[in-house]
Amino acid sequence: MKRSAVYPGSFDPITYGHIDLVKRALKIFDDLTIAVLVNPKKKPLFSLEERMEIIKEVFKDEERVHVDAFEGLLIDYLKKKKMNIVIRGLRAVSDFELEFQMALINRKLSPEFETFFMVPGLNYTFLNSSVIKEIYSFGGRAPDLVPPIVEKYLIERFKK
Repeated sequence: MKRSAVYPGSFDPITYGHIDLVKRALKIFDDLTIAVLVNPKKKPLFSLEERMEIIKEVFKDEERVHVDAFEGLLIDYLKKKKMNIVIRGLRAVSDFELEFQMALINRKLSPEFETFFMVPGLNYTFLNSSVIKEIYSFGGRAPDLVPPIVEKYLIERFKK
């Protein structure tokens, strides 16, 4: 039986922390769908199309990684895709509280829903997309935290 999972998020932009999680999840699951969230409450730096294009480029050599988009409830997306396992990253205790609450609510709404929590590699416990955007917005660089294609997009977006 094929073991598939979904890794949802905004990925605005994807970082080496996200990539670390994907690579380690692929050691457990046969394939992984990176599901890019369309959240009308958020104003992303990159369009949905740009985020998906970047992720596809990053994983172009990994046939077990699929990229998709969704809006609305995650459990509705999972039902539509006939999947029931979600990967979520936990960097700190503060992440755990929110992620734990979401996992329980999702399970309440759909009992077959399972959340698989993963802790990032030590090098990425502090990393999130907001930090990356802030660094680049002030003209800084962090090439060891994002893939070259992400850095290219960030430099272009924050040209003054």
